[in-house]
Amino acid sequence: MGELPVEEGFTLNVRKIGNSIGVILPKELLHRLRLQEGDVLHVVEETDRGMRLSPYDPKHAEAMSLARKAFRDYADTYRELAK
Repeated sequence: MGELPVEEGFTLNVRKIGNSIGVILPKELLHRLRLQEGDVLHVVEETDRGMRLSPYDPKHAEAMSLARKAFRDYADTYRELAK
């Protein structure tokens, strides 16, 4: 399956799914986002009515960045604790 052009968009309809409300993602969009059933999407608010859905969690990424920095800064301490 080929890549879709960036400027080409998708329209998703909000609909009733069982007892819930949801959207159905087309196969092409799932492929492009590398998503499959069970994956988690994070909602990131960008403007008053703008939101971004992403498999990337910015809060988790920031926490991991801080952890990596702590491991670098205190590498000797962690080595000693591991003994």
